[in-house]
Amino acid sequence: MSRITTILVSTSTRPGENHLVAEYPGGDNGPVLLTLTSTAAHASDLGYLLHKHPERVQRFELSVGVAHVFYPEATDERCTVALLLEVDPIGLVRGRRFGGDALSLAQYVNDRPYAASSMLSVALGRVFGSALKGRCDARPELVGVPLPLEVHVPALPSRGGADVVAGLFEPLGWTVDAQVRPLDPELPAWGDSRYADVTLRGTLPLDQALSHLYVLLPVLDGAKHYWVSSDEVDKLIRTGGSWLAQHPRRDSIVTRYLAHKRGFVADALARLTELDDSAPEEVAEEFDPPAAVSLATLRRTAVVEQLRTAGAHRVVDLGCGEGALLRELLADLSFTEIVGADVAPRVLEKAADRLRLDRMGDRQRARITLLQSSVTYRDDRLAGFDAVVLMEVVEHVDPDRLPDLERTVFGHARPRAVVVTTPNSEYNVLFPGMDAGALRHQDHRFEWTRAEFADWASRVAAVHGYTVAFAPVGEADPDAGPPTQLAVFTRTEAPA
Repeated sequence: MSRITTILVSTSTRPGENHLVAEYPGGDNGPVLLTLTSTAAHASDLGYLLHKHPERVQRFELSVGVAHVFYPEATDERCTVALLLEVDPIGLVRGRRFGGDALSLAQYVNDRPYAASSMLSVALGRVFGSALKGRCDARPELVGVPLPLEVHVPALPSRGGADVVAGLFEPLGWTVDAQVRPLDPELPAWGDSRYADVTLRGTLPLDQALSHLYVLLPVLDGAKHYWVSSDEVDKLIRTGGSWLAQHPRRDSIVTRYLAHKRGFVADALARLTELDDSAPEEVAEEFDPPAAVSLATLRRTAVVEQLRTAGAHRVVDLGCGEGALLRELLADLSFTEIVGADVAPRVLEKAADRLRLDRMGDRQRARITLLQSSVTYRDDRLAGFDAVVLMEVVEHVDPDRLPDLERTVFGHARPRAVVVTTPNSEYNVLFPGMDAGALRHQDHRFEWTRAEFADWASRVAAVHGYTVAFAPVGEADPDAGPPTQLAVFTRTEAPA
């Protein structure tokens, strides 16, 4: 039997003053709905960021239907905005918004009126366009501030189940609660549907949260309701470039977002690789100190020695580049399992070529694995190893992403030992032609002094239950110290 579902929405911060927004048949299968809740201090400031007044119900005519924006609650403690999209599937077919046979029953009986899809993504872009771009003229100081957010999407397509949703959103800092819905609650033998009731919780800037939804909703749906052209590549890079380049499922996201169109996918992946500055390649040591052995060689030797001292047998080289350290590890049979992880596929391909994996004997080949992963996103495949190496990696990460790296390596992967090397900025003035304050490589985001490195390492160790010891790499100057500084973190207890 068809049911009538009513949405009552408060249009005032005073309790009891409600406004009837929509009444529709079908119970759970109503219009597409998404809610976003902030529990930050002065939570109702969400209205400024979204450019939508909490005491108004607004309506927007879209090519796919009608969107409504309203606030079920708006107080200083908790503020929720709802985006309700009424899709007209018959109008879409008559307007030729979809290809295919207009006489096909599937064009009229489908999930478009109630399931979150690329149509909801379009509505987000149209209704919250300024917020998505990070603009707030009325209160610019609110832009970019991380907020405790909760996003709820009652009917989200998820071919592959809840794990697919988690795999897309968890690397971006969200906690995911995805409950797959049954096809029919009264007929459990029919099994589960391909829809999940999804709640995301995280502390992120609003524009970043909206960009995640804008890109990943069509990816989960696996279809776009409009023609995909080269403009979609520009849109994807513009909206998701700041985080997509380092996402462990980047290639899959790009492929599905661009509807499997190979030319556009190749273009997008190439542009994202250029944006990916957090994956340091092994570069020539332009500023090696005068010595018979290069600083790069001294650095690798020092790292291997620290791994041996730590008794590590299973090692991850995170940010492995083209495999210089991996070669050293393969040469020592005490390292029984070696993982080289890097965010850039082309770098991993070069590593495979330089290590000659295709010509390696079976026993040697079984010791090494190359994985695409990122230093700032959690990856279960990197958890539980004896040691993780971050050799000349941290300085390639934007300072505001360092907390993500810390949580990923020390909080989630949580190896027994972590070996970190990074340039000593105090030494730079001793390199020929380098001025004070200059960086050794154009891709470096910063370079620490010895005191700054010690402060960072000591804080990370205290927070995550490690001790830390420091060692020089290269010949030390009496005043400036060594060219490279090294820290060894040893796990001692549960994180604070």
